[in-house]
Amino acid sequence: MSQLPAFQSLRKQLQQRLVGQSSLLDSLLIALLCRGHLLVEGAPGLAKTRAIRALSDLLDGDFQRLQFTPDLLPADLTGTEVFRPEDGSFVFQPGPLFHNLVLADEINRAPAKVQSALLEAMSEGTISVGDQTHELPQPFLVMATQNSIEQEGTYPLPEAQLDRFLMHVLVDYPNREEELNILRLVRSEARGESVGIAKKAEASEKLSLQALELARQEVLALHMSEEVEDYIIRLVVATREPTAWAGSVDGWLSCGASPRATLGLDGCARAHAWLGGRDYVSPADVQAVVHAVLRHRLILSFEAESAGVTTHTVIEALLDYVAAP
Repeated sequence: MSQLPAFQSLRKQLQQRLVGQSSLLDSLLIALLCRGHLLVEGAPGLAKTRAIRALSDLLDGDFQRLQFTPDLLPADLTGTEVFRPEDGSFVFQPGPLFHNLVLADEINRAPAKVQSALLEAMSEGTISVGDQTHELPQPFLVMATQNSIEQEGTYPLPEAQLDRFLMHVLVDYPNREEELNILRLVRSEARGESVGIAKKAEASEKLSLQALELARQEVLALHMSEEVEDYIIRLVVATREPTAWAGSVDGWLSCGASPRATLGLDGCARAHAWLGGRDYVSPADVQAVVHAVLRHRLILSFEAESAGVTTHTVIEALLDYVAAP
């Protein structure tokens, strides 16, 4: 039995609780299906925290929010060994990363050691303390946020570490109609008209972890033709060899995308097609996710930055130059 109806119901419930951020919600679902992690960038107050909290309410897993600050230590995330004086032993006390859904709020506020501890956990799915290695719970999804309007006192993530994120999602302001709906939704919640009732109704409708694993297998089994596979490869290779594959971006990139980009495009395009109710992956599915998968993996040259070229411009040029099947 397909798990698609359960995910469609999940998406509908999320849309009822979060107005004007459908792209962020879809990215969260895609990351969940692909065992990946999200880097979300946007101004404060755009419902980034609300999005992952809403997902945790509807998923049979636990949630932890971490506020990153300059004085944070790696052990504050991973946990540490605690001495027990009664028997002279050390016992591992798990840190807040030992949850299914983790919100790393303002990740660029923390120093490099803390960022590395988080990114290692994301990549390996384990945490090593002393001579012991501890498995993180599954599923394990990190949504890290960055404030795009304030850079004072921040520690930018190195490009090599950004590659650990499956997708980089940009969150923009809602339009006028969406803002009006947000106002009405929050007002009704303050009056208790929706939240209490909704949570009671949803308690028995949470998506089980077993259903999530079955959905992941369905996504992996989705048909992808050799032509679409080749299209993904050509898009990624064009970022490394623009002279041969995408002459229009020649000189704009100092470093292209890694094989993680190929794997990310494959997985995200499959998940996008599956959520759309299709049993095959089309070039349109690849194009729908290519910006989020590639934008944090491309390093612009000095010439491109001085000319005002952005990664969005580069990706649009790649889509124009690399022919779709």
